[in-house]
Amino acid sequence: MAADTTAEHPWPVRLLSKKIADYVDRMSVVWVEGQMVQLNRRPGAKTAYLTLRDPDVDMSLSVSIRVTALDAMGPALKAGSRVVVQAKPTFWVGRGSLQLDARQIRPVGEGELLARIEYLKRTLSAEGLFAPERKRPLPFLPRVIGLICGRNSAAEKDVVENARRRWPGARFEIREVAVQGVNAVTEVVGALGDLDGADGIDVIVIARGGGSVEDLLPFSNETMLRAVSRARTPVVSAIGHDVDTPLLDLVADHRASTPTDAAKAIVPDAAAERATIVDRRARARVVMTRRVEQERHRLTALTSRPVLADRSAVIHGQRGIVTDLRARAHRAAIVQVGRARDRVVHLAAQLRVLSPQSTLDRGYAIVTRPDGHIVASAARVTADEPLQVRVADGAFAVRVDGSRLR
Repeated sequence: MAADTTAEHPWPVRLLSKKIADYVDRMSVVWVEGQMVQLNRRPGAKTAYLTLRDPDVDMSLSVSIRVTALDAMGPALKAGSRVVVQAKPTFWVGRGSLQLDARQIRPVGEGELLARIEYLKRTLSAEGLFAPERKRPLPFLPRVIGLICGRNSAAEKDVVENARRRWPGARFEIREVAVQGVNAVTEVVGALGDLDGADGIDVIVIARGGGSVEDLLPFSNETMLRAVSRARTPVVSAIGHDVDTPLLDLVADHRASTPTDAAKAIVPDAAAERATIVDRRARARVVMTRRVEQERHRLTALTSRPVLADRSAVIHGQRGIVTDLRARAHRAAIVQVGRARDRVVHLAAQLRVLSPQSTLDRGYAIVTRPDGHIVASAARVTADEPLQVRVADGAFAVRVDGSRLR
């Protein structure tokens, strides 16, 4: 058993090859689908050889088939054809390689290809890859346009020439790749990843001319479609003509019916934009002229009013108001001062009536000790005590003689 091997007890290569061959030999006959890349058929040989490639990934297997079985297919079989092969897997011990020993080989018909495309369409639609909310708007004027197209193709000329005819300063970053055949998917996906990761590229166009269903089959390939859906840069699909509808048209952010239509979508028309600017400037000038005239008429109407015809009339009117207010304020102040004076005179008369001096004027006197304290009781006066007597017109000193008045 393979699990019993160790570094001290390894298998020799011949034993491993023999065991792999025994394991593969127990496999049943299988049907395999792929794309025939090359066909090697030597004159007089009973066996022909071809390479069967998976169109979605870079993986292939060698296939051997008897010439008689190959001849039964007729001339329809050619390199690049999609085929299904009934084969028995075999392992060549001497070379250590896996190979398919084919019993039958059949081309995949156009109807079957369309049915598979329709199935993939329903699957991707259910996942939301065609949803309008996924579509990103194209930039008004991209800094650099990424273009993926065939080598020296008419599609490249259509996109570049028409775009520069519309906008002479349009800049392109072009990747020429295979747009049909066995390497189309791999090269287009690689170019897409390269352009999507580059700085300054604001939109990517994938373009090629029309063709048969098989020629356009790479642009309905699931690997390519998912790569486009993951791209950060908006992608424009310009594949074939109006009647061609590869699934790339549904996944891309914008579908152009032709490469020429793609040029119209990615850059504005400089002449049309210039005409728009001229038109809008003219309209703005008309609007501003009309507005200035309206404001001038309003100003004229305002200045023609009587209040503005004599600009000093407002000052004279306000001066009369100020003079009147000053006179009223002066009269009010005189009245207030007169009233205050009368109140002062009245309070002064009350003060004179209630003051101690008024009492003294009536013949009364105030007796105080030298320290200023008033003598309010005869019982508190002692003999020979000096006192001061204040009368209406002055004061004099007295001394108590010791006798007591009754």
